[in-house]
Amino acid sequence: MAAVLALVAALAYGAADFYGGLATRRLPAATVVLRSNSLAFPCLLLANLGVTGTLTGHDAVAGALAGIGSIAGLLLLFRALAEGTMSIVAPITAVLAAVVPMAVGLGTGERPPLLALTGLPVAMAAVLLLAAPPTAGGGRLAIPRGNLLAALGAGLGFGVFFVALDATSDDAGLWPVVVSQAAGIVLLTAFKLVGVGGGSRSGGARNSAAPQWPAVAASGLFSAVAHVSFLLATRRGLLTLVAVIASLYPASTLLLARLFLGERIAGLQQVGAVLAGVAVVLVSLP
Repeated sequence: MAAVLALVAALAYGAADFYGGLATRRLPAATVVLRSNSLAFPCLLLANLGVTGTLTGHDAVAGALAGIGSIAGLLLLFRALAEGTMSIVAPITAVLAAVVPMAVGLGTGERPPLLALTGLPVAMAAVLLLAAPPTAGGGRLAIPRGNLLAALGAGLGFGVFFVALDATSDDAGLWPVVVSQAAGIVLLTAFKLVGVGGGSRSGGARNSAAPQWPAVAASGLFSAVAHVSFLLATRRGLLTLVAVIASLYPASTLLLARLFLGERIAGLQQVGAVLAGVAVVLVSLP
């Protein structure tokens, strides 16, 4: 069940990135994230009302830390993508987001079965291939030091998000993701007030904001589903394995881009998709 929930999280995270990416073609990234989180928050709050759970101080702190990690990761990722080479930035961020919780899980005594352990390097290879789009020409790829640090910081932020949610208690209900969402909204609002995280990917016209609402709403709802699925997965399985499966989210983004935008999936990305399937099977084995 943990592997299934982690896979649902990966699919939902990929869908959230896809629709968020569509919205950021016309709206500033920070605006998209703030609006999508704000739309998702009441949905999470209502869902939590139907779940028995008690919010302790520890769970509140862990949830807030998760929200801070997630928002910081998103803002750093958008900064790195805006000025750096996507084919380098994306894999660095995705791999580090998986490596951090994997290292924490193994370091705190988690011992996955041998076959599941063999799936970890397969999953890392899949993430690298899935997250790296084809580049034009045969030139040498390079990334400025500042953008490299931003990519590393983004991956670390997402890794903190995974680890912090896993640190919450099993009887906390959905409160951790509710607190996480609230903390993210507060942090983003503060950033926008001081002008951090502004700017759009393509500089689209402001009067085209209204048509972006469906994409913004879809991004927020898929993100909420992903957060809940990941939280439930960590309560039923090892963080080491759950985080690795969840990090395969680029496969979902690629599939949606192919279905709705007609984008071509490169040969290496197809190999990555196959490896992702193999990794999920291996990691799911008892």
